[in-house]
Amino acid sequence: MLDPRFLSLPIAHRAYHDRAQRRPENSLAAIRAAIAAGYGIEIDLQLSADGVAMVFHDYLLDRLTGETGPLHARTAAELQAIPLRDADEGIPTFAEVLDLVAGQVPLLVEIKNQNDPNGAGLGPLEDAAAQALRGYQGPVAVMGFNPETIALFHAAAPDVAVGLTTYAEWSAEDFPDLDDDQRARLREIADYDRVGASFISHHWKDLGMARVAALKAEGAHILCWTIRSPEAEAKAREVAENVTFEGYASALPDA
Repeated sequence: MLDPRFLSLPIAHRAYHDRAQRRPENSLAAIRAAIAAGYGIEIDLQLSADGVAMVFHDYLLDRLTGETGPLHARTAAELQAIPLRDADEGIPTFAEVLDLVAGQVPLLVEIKNQNDPNGAGLGPLEDAAAQALRGYQGPVAVMGFNPETIALFHAAAPDVAVGLTTYAEWSAEDFPDLDDDQRARLREIADYDRVGASFISHHWKDLGMARVAALKAEGAHILCWTIRSPEAEAKAREVAENVTFEGYASALPDA
């Protein structure tokens, strides 16, 4: 089940990032800042060429570094040596981040879908994430948009809480590789029970969906993404138990 600390501390999206302060998204500096502020942390995982889980959002290096091309074509050592834009450090491994967080705050991990033209295929990243988490002490949960990713990870690490990253807009235009049945299953969060989920992280503008209300009534925990203002946070919290936020300082609970 989801550790209750995921419901009390606001979760910093891709860690507490601010490029003007030299702490870009998913960087060690942004993670340190989140820990210092007392926030939970959300990070993303991609897979290196040599099978190491790396903390990075995009499939391509172009937006976040001075390099180009797919992340999965580089080894972990090569990726660690690539400086992030507006940062003093390279792309971290998942193991480095786990050592840094060390259970101090909740850690919400999104495994990026590898069943993608730029990805490396399902299985290896899920296994690498499970291996890195063995023996980790502290509140941690894993989620992803692809139910097959979460089913594979849950089989490899059954003691780690898992959930689905969800939203309503699975259009044919945006997701041409999915057929109508696949888009409908994702839209209706049909695989929630099958993958062993205990929570969803849903797009905040779609929290009024009947399926979200039904899951909540059945005991599912409802988180949401991505809040960018206190006003949006107040609206989201009418349904969601916690928020994933960026671009402002979400209010911490009273001590």
